[in-house]
Amino acid sequence: MNQKILSLSAWISLLSLATIWGGSFLAYSLILREVPVFTMVANRVVWASFTLWLVVLLLKLPIPNFRQCCVLFVMGFLNNAIPFSLIAWGQTHIESGLASILNCTTAIITFALASIVFRDERLSFDKSIGLLFALLGVCIIIGFDTLTNFDLQSLAQISLICACFSYAVAAIWARSKLKGVNPIMAATGMLSSASIIMVPLAFMIDGVPNYDLGKTTIISMIFLSVPATAIAYLLYYRALNLAGSANLSLVTLLVPPMAILWGSLFLGEKLMPSAYLGFLLITLGMCFIDGRLFNRKKR
Repeated sequence: MNQKILSLSAWISLLSLATIWGGSFLAYSLILREVPVFTMVANRVVWASFTLWLVVLLLKLPIPNFRQCCVLFVMGFLNNAIPFSLIAWGQTHIESGLASILNCTTAIITFALASIVFRDERLSFDKSIGLLFALLGVCIIIGFDTLTNFDLQSLAQISLICACFSYAVAAIWARSKLKGVNPIMAATGMLSSASIIMVPLAFMIDGVPNYDLGKTTIISMIFLSVPATAIAYLLYYRALNLAGSANLSLVTLLVPPMAILWGSLFLGEKLMPSAYLGFLLITLGMCFIDGRLFNRKKR
């Protein structure tokens, strides 16, 4: 299979996206000092959807039909409401860098599920080896005793894995059901659906929101909603066009180093050596699954 050669513009798009998404984990940590989990997620999806609706109106994109709206509602639940909430709760108990490393297993879980659901996603020997390496990496990160020691840190790490599983199911749902919808309109509808879910949930669980917040929290909230969500979706599709879907998976590996950098600079976070070892194994697993590096060596 031919892969796109990455141009300078493609690399800039990928690095920009990784920098923004890496910063989102720092934003989570800063916001959660003052804002409850569900209120934060509700604000993220509401303001992001408003921003994207402005883009939709400006570009005069077609509105989805009723069936597509139903599909987008499920997407909002699977791709935003569930994982955003799980990641936010998880980050109340673990470091932002560790959260980003666990989040990068989304690509691995997506591939594993896709190999079961879709006939054209066959599980070859190399890809099976890749999955084993990635699984070993995750086990090393969270610790082999996690399943027997259910403290808050262990549960927080498991919540990140569950968020990745939700992302993976959403990706499969989108491939199966979401066809013929403009990507920007799809992102807008998905975030709008998540807003419909999260706003009532935030009021029921967290109560009336308090906006008497510190300057750092407000800036972090704006960053998380607009650049890290709304603009990131626009940048994502630009990177997809420039780099191709296979090369776009590189973002998954670029986000954790950026998140670790942000966390160390602004929060003074330091991760255990096992987290870095686990990330290296996950990276090796993704190289096996992607196949290009080893195919070049064979040629």
